[in-house]
Amino acid sequence: MARSGTKARRLVVDGETFLWSLSHTHRALGDGRYEDCCETLVLRLFKARGRLRIVFRAGHGRLVPDGCLMPSGAVGTALGTTLNLHEPGTARALLDAALAHGWRPDHPASAEMDGWTLFDAVAARRGPTSPG
Repeated sequence: MARSGTKARRLVVDGETFLWSLSHTHRALGDGRYEDCCETLVLRLFKARGRLRIVFRAGHGRLVPDGCLMPSGAVGTALGTTLNLHEPGTARALLDAALAHGWRPDHPASAEMDGWTLFDAVAARRGPTSPG
């Protein structure tokens, strides 16, 4: 049975509990095609109001699931480097990278980061992967 990406999952880091979820959005063109595909990983500290949306938008050399080439949760570059956003280790690496970029999980406001600014550091930490 496939896991629902939108249901929050727990991630415990240094005694702190975080919740994370993954979602996909796109714009339907009406002829069976889609554009503006986007993968969003949301992180928040348990019982905190603020959250962080880490957004991966499709673009030149930047691949996100589009129903054809990339499976659910996979984001990657045209050079062949990919991350699987369904993996807890990837969520943890994104959390660590976001913290290093100044995200404060106890801040009550929501924030958004371009996931591609974190991609190289997270891919280096996670090591080689395949999109499937």
